[in-house]
Amino acid sequence: MKRSDISQLERLRESHDKICDEIAKLIIGQKEVINQVLVGLFCGGHSLIVGVPGLAKTMLINTIANILDLTFNRIQFTPDLMPADITGTEVIEEDLTTGRRNFRFVKGPIFANIILADEINRAPPKTQSALLQAMQEYKVTYAGVTYDLALPFFVLATQNPIEQEGTYPLPEAQLDRFMFMINIDYPSSDEEIEIIRTTTSAYEAELKKVINAEQFLTLQRLIRRMPVSDDVIDRTIRFVGATRPNNKASSEIVKKYVAWGAGPRASQYMILGAKARAALDGRYSPNFTDVEYIAHPVLRHRIITNFAAEADGIKSDVIIDELLKNH
Repeated sequence: MKRSDISQLERLRESHDKICDEIAKLIIGQKEVINQVLVGLFCGGHSLIVGVPGLAKTMLINTIANILDLTFNRIQFTPDLMPADITGTEVIEEDLTTGRRNFRFVKGPIFANIILADEINRAPPKTQSALLQAMQEYKVTYAGVTYDLALPFFVLATQNPIEQEGTYPLPEAQLDRFMFMINIDYPSSDEEIEIIRTTTSAYEAELKKVINAEQFLTLQRLIRRMPVSDDVIDRTIRFVGATRPNNKASSEIVKKYVAWGAGPRASQYMILGAKARAALDGRYSPNFTDVEYIAHPVLRHRIITNFAAEADGIKSDVIIDELLKNH
């Protein structure tokens, strides 16, 4: 790496530490979740955060948006939400002097740097597709005119795993648009005590801005320039290939319980995520430990289990655990 890249890498690690310090003012515990979200953001990837109500999913995303000097919009997904409610729509304007009427495009809430898609599985498929298309192409097309989204652009979506009545689960092909699926679990007893003490007192945190949009884009480009060894790439490709049941090298648990394994996009995200984790840790190049660290959030929504797995209660996380033990 160049000397300028090394100095930028130091600034990245310092910025990461400052962001974590600011988040800790409001979010107690959940360090792994926070780290995974930040890895996804610095990679430029979108994340789907899954957890039961009351685990601060929305607060976490709100807090990150406040700390980063980026524009932010929240979209509450509901069954009656229409695509135009997300992307925008045309309105008729009348010129008072000439009386002529013209159409003007009014941008929707998707035109921001960070989008919180709250309970994304509550909206119908047509509306979900409008968001997911923008996530993939970083642009919105309306009435034949294309509008570019401002960079950086991230979608952080939340999903409730237990209340499925009146929801529209995301198809596997659309789930693949998300770099990470991050699970939030219950806090420990000590963390819950601290949460109760903090949230039931008069404490009000004052959050400081850490990074603006231009700095963020610079750091994203830095992560992509980081070198990675051929050995790490080779091991990652073999690891992802081991999730596919038609692979001769796949283990018995994969052949028995997996219908479809992860595709090449998983390998891309694992290498990119490993680079980001190494960079946030102040290292110049990732190792396979960094790949293992992000294996669960990258793969859990890309390994499609079969009926035998459902009957035996085998989730994709169990399969990933076995692959990590044997790889």
